[in-house]
Amino acid sequence: MKCCKKEGTVPVSADFIAQKYAEALHSDSRGIVAGTGGARFATYVPREGAPVSPEMLESSFGCGDPVAFSEIRVGQTVLDLGSGAGLDLLLAASKVGPSGKVIGVDLSDDMIERARMNAQAAGYANIELRRGAIEELPVESASIDWVISNCVINLSADKERVFQEIARVLRPGGQVLVSDIVAENLPFWVRRSGLLTVACVAGAIPEADYLAGMRAAGLQDATIRGRMHYSPSQMAAVVLDSLSGWTRWLNWCLRPLISALAKPIAGRLWSVRVSARFD
Repeated sequence: MKCCKKEGTVPVSADFIAQKYAEALHSDSRGIVAGTGGARFATYVPREGAPVSPEMLESSFGCGDPVAFSEIRVGQTVLDLGSGAGLDLLLAASKVGPSGKVIGVDLSDDMIERARMNAQAAGYANIELRRGAIEELPVESASIDWVISNCVINLSADKERVFQEIARVLRPGGQVLVSDIVAENLPFWVRRSGLLTVACVAGAIPEADYLAGMRAAGLQDATIRGRMHYSPSQMAAVVLDSLSGWTRWLNWCLRPLISALAKPIAGRLWSVRVSARFD
């Protein structure tokens, strides 16, 4: 199956991506670092009693709010692919309650440690953090009720394997709801940029390919539930804030150029909310 591979995309190792996100976590420039806008562009839905602090939003690099649109119930088991600093873990934990369980998988030790600290600070004992790749989940087969993910699958160089792993770990009747980035006809120079792969741009695939990959893995009723488009200024900010610390001083010098280059890209890239189920 070739539906999920994008010709011309520069190979970027998972360890390199994890390193860049760890750097972003500790950076002074947070919120739109190394992600498609960060949580402030993810339109997180306010809910009473949600265990989310401003600091949590600042250290979260998402492009949606999968938990808010899910039907996660008390007592269920939820798996978050690429759980990062733990924002979605906390939101899911508040839904499943003490009788449920939330598992977060991430490659970055720094992210896992931050998520563990956030879970402890919020008083949740039903959150478990595991280090691992989303292409080879450290999760038992047929053990999960809900798989969620927030702007992570686009980073994978083997999306077919990710979708197969989702199907493997879901129980019969289990469901998927992910927020992610998709793209159509990105320029060659974008596809060849390792930096833009980390920034959730270069590795994005078309909507149709995303849905086809899910269906080929055995996930039924794969559907786009919502879309959100980004302005050129938002796209430029993503790239500029993805620069390494020693080059960030170039920000203002590069801003006009990057903003101009972002105009055609912004119309070809957007975030989606995708659902599916496993029977």
